[in-house]
Amino acid sequence: MKVFVTGATGVIGQSAVRAILLGGHEVSALARSRQNLDLIGNLGATAVPGSLFDVAALAAAFAGHDVVCNLATAFPTVLRGARRGGWRANDRVRQDGSRVVAEAAAEAGVSRLVQESVSLLYADGGDRLLDEDSALSVTKVTESAAEAEAHAQAFDGYGRSHVVLRLGQLVGDDNLTRWRLRRVRRGRPVAMGPPDAWVHPIHAEDAGTAVLAALSAPGGRYNAGAAPIRNSDFFAAFAEAQDVPDPGQVPSFVQRLLLAANEQLTRSQRVSSERLMAVGWKPRFDEFGVDWFAGALAAAR
Repeated sequence: MKVFVTGATGVIGQSAVRAILLGGHEVSALARSRQNLDLIGNLGATAVPGSLFDVAALAAAFAGHDVVCNLATAFPTVLRGARRGGWRANDRVRQDGSRVVAEAAAEAGVSRLVQESVSLLYADGGDRLLDEDSALSVTKVTESAAEAEAHAQAFDGYGRSHVVLRLGQLVGDDNLTRWRLRRVRRGRPVAMGPPDAWVHPIHAEDAGTAVLAALSAPGGRYNAGAAPIRNSDFFAAFAEAQDVPDPGQVPSFVQRLLLAANEQLTRSQRVSSERLMAVGWKPRFDEFGVDWFAGALAAAR
C-alpha cells in the first residue's frame, strides 16, 4: 500500500513511519519545515512539503495513496497545558487540521483514513473494564479529539472507510515522560489522582504498530494500549527508574490548579484493547515497567 502520514515528525508519527515501512508499505509524509524534511528522509519516507490547513495542496499530495494516517498533534507540557490558552495549538491541529485532512483525503480518492485519538475520552469507570462502546466524558481539553473522531467518521461512504485509534497515555521518549522523570530525579512529586485508579498506558513503539494494524483492520474504533495498571504502581515505576524510593504526591492545592485542564489524567480508566488484538495487533510492551523508560532516561538528565 501507499500510505501518507501527517504528524510524522512527532513521537507517535516517527514510530508509525518506521512500523509501516517495516510492514512493507511505501510512506510519504507531510513536512512543514526544512528540519522536518531531513528528519522524514532519515526515517526512510518521502517528504512532501506543505501545510496541514490547505485542502487543495493536501489533496494533491494525497493523490495516488491508499491510506492517509492523521497523527498530527501539538500536546503541551503539563504545566503549559494548565495555563490559559495552553491547548490552543493542539485544538487547532485536532479540530481544523483533522477536518482539512478528511476533506482532502476524500477529494483525492483515498480509500481509508486513520485518525489518532485518545482513550482519555472515556468517563471514569472505576474498576469496570472499558471497551470502545463505553461512555465518554468530553472535557474542554479532549473536545478536539472528539471532533477529530467525528471528522474521520464523516469521511466514510462511497467505498471509503475510517479507523479511529484511541491510544492510551503515551510513555516513551516524549515530553511528558521526560518531564516526570526529571522531576522524580530532583525529588519533586509527580503522582496525581487516586492511588487505586486505573491507568491505560501505551509505549511509543506500540503506538506505531497500532497504526500499522489500522491500515488493514475493519473500519471502526479501536483502543490501543498495554494492560491497565493501578495509578500507584504507574508512578512508582518512575521513581524506580530514577532509583528514588517514592514518586511523591503532588500537593492537593497544586493538583486543583493543574486539574482545571488535566482532570482526565486522574480518571480511573481500565481500558481493554482486545478488539484491536483480535485483528492481529499485539503490543511488544504489554505490561508497564521500568524498561519502558530506556529511550527517555538519557534525555531526562
